Amino acid sequence: MYKRILVPLEHSPYDEAILDHVRELARFCHSAIILIHVADGWAARNIHHLDLRESEEIQGDRAYLEGVAAGLERDGFETDAILASGDPSREIAAAAAREGCDLIAMSTHGHRFFSDLFYGSVAESLRHRCTIPILLVRGSKAGKTGEHGVVE
Repeated sequence: MYKRILVPLEHSPYDEAILDHVRELARFCHSAIILIHVADGWAARNIHHLDLRESEEIQGDRAYLEGVAAGLERDGFETDAILASGDPSREIAAAAAREGCDLIAMSTHGHRFFSDLFYGSVAESLRHRCTIPILLVRGSKAGKTGEHGVVE
């Protein structure tokens, strides 16, 4: 069904909700898991243009991403990790196409109207950029969702 699943990670507790779902789905479908984190701060967006060194934040993001990938590999999953910088929805869509992914699986914050107006929504933007399916799982600040996606 799904051979390559792209999983955008935020480096936050929200990641646990989608990783729990993706482990089960990837096990069932025998899928490879491609992790991506998009650093989108000022330094990350300008690192190549201004020939900047990696900030501590980017170094931390890289270590986090590699740690999650290593854990998935220990669990027997074929895993790859991508650290990108720039606009998250643009970078995620580009990675999905470049990596030949057939599903994007990501957690959401469950923002409401005003938050989405001010902060935008990566999921909403991806919906317009991608033609492959997008699985959205509601995460929580605590990091876990209960049965049927109910935040505990």
